Amino acid sequence: MLSALAHDTRLSIFKLLVKAGPEGMPAGEIARSLHAPAPTLSFHLSHLSNAGLVKAERRSRSIVYAASYADMSRLLTYLTAECCQAGNTGVEKDEEDACQSQC
Repeated sequence: MLSALAHDTRLSIFKLLVKAGPEGMPAGEIARSLHAPAPTLSFHLSHLSNAGLVKAERRSRSIVYAASYADMSRLLTYLTAECCQAGNTGVEKDEEDACQSQC
C-alpha cells in the first residue's frame, strides 16, 4: 500500500478520493480535477485498486472510484502500532519520543 502511495499522481488521486467521501468520484471527474489523460489515470487507478486502497463500482455508464476506508484504517492501525512499539530498532530516541506523543 505504501509503495502505491509513493507516486505523486497516485497520492493525489487517493487524497482526492478521501476528500470525496464514500460516494467517490467518476473516473472522468478525477481526470478533469487532476488534469490527467485517461490512459494515465486508468493505470494509476488500477495500481491503487490492486493495492487495496481504492474500490471501483459501475454506476450506469460510469465507473465510480472511492477510497477503501476499511483498508486505509487497517494500514493506519498497523503503522501506529509499529511506530509506537517500544524499543524499535534504528529509531533515534527523539524520534521515538515524538512517535509516542502522536499515539
